[in-house]
Amino acid sequence: MNARKQVNVAILGATGRVGQELLKVLEQRDFPVGELRLLASARSKDTTMTFKGETYPVQEPSAEAFRGIDIVLSSAGEAISKQFAPLAVEQGSVVIDNTNAFRMEPDVPLVVPEVNAHALRAHKGLIANPNCSTAQLVVVLKPLHDAAGLKRVIVSTYQSVSGAGKEAMDELKAQTRAIVNDQDYAPQVFQRQIAFNLIPHIDRFLDNGYTKEEMKVVMESRKMLELPDLKITCTAVRVPVVIGHSESVTIDFERPLSPAQAREVLADSPAVEVWDDPSELRYPTPIDAAGEDPVYVGRIRRDTSSDTGLNMWVVADNLRIGAALNAVRIAEYLLEHDLLRSRSAEGANV
Repeated sequence: MNARKQVNVAILGATGRVGQELLKVLEQRDFPVGELRLLASARSKDTTMTFKGETYPVQEPSAEAFRGIDIVLSSAGEAISKQFAPLAVEQGSVVIDNTNAFRMEPDVPLVVPEVNAHALRAHKGLIANPNCSTAQLVVVLKPLHDAAGLKRVIVSTYQSVSGAGKEAMDELKAQTRAIVNDQDYAPQVFQRQIAFNLIPHIDRFLDNGYTKEEMKVVMESRKMLELPDLKITCTAVRVPVVIGHSESVTIDFERPLSPAQAREVLADSPAVEVWDDPSELRYPTPIDAAGEDPVYVGRIRRDTSSDTGLNMWVVADNLRIGAALNAVRIAEYLLEHDLLRSRSAEGANV
């Protein structure tokens, strides 16, 4: 990446949990931010945020707010993205969107750089970040597919409350305190009690009996892996964990792949760390992954019901791998490969 080139950046949804993580990741990775604009709803009016020791005001989004901006990192919710992302693109910005608003649009690249960075070369100003559960899954599936070919994938997710936002994190903590102290705490964010419980229901139910969250994993995985006919199914479960999504993954392969070979393949992937030593009780948990960049894989073993299958356990920080870190990695790739747009060519007033 050309570190000398300064890039003007706007964060849409800056005060949300992912927006705060975006700001942290930009600073941690020393992304060459020139001008920084922090955008959020009217509820955040008159608030400020800190980046690299400097204080920045939070502004309400508008078409003018994107003028002169090279990259917009959006995490403000689907409706807000649909409203403002096209306006930013018209101004000549590249929008990297963390919502579900554009992921399945055929002309919008859906990207995890370690999996399908080549898709970024065809962007038209709008790039989608995948669902958090899908992001960590495809990082594991891609090298295994290259090694032995994916035949069928069965995924059960165990998703932390941070995937539902700050209010959900607050509810888990408050509800836990209430129950420990024999007090009542009616669910407000979730459909059912989340403390000391789990909920096999994320997002709304669809006509096919699956939730929208489950079908995101199916459809997004097929798109990013460029395997439109991949046999893949998912059950998504919300669990009382603050940060970090876990996944139980069963894979049938086209060609034989032993557990030892799978460990070797995954260990060679720069985005994966293999923690797999049952004799030492070495396997990843959400606490291990929180605040970290890798996707962790453990408990790699043969599927006793299949001659060509393996089971494994996949864990990652959903706020980073599934959102902020992936978005910034996309921005880094755009800058390194000169894939930002010319605002003047788009007719923007700069």
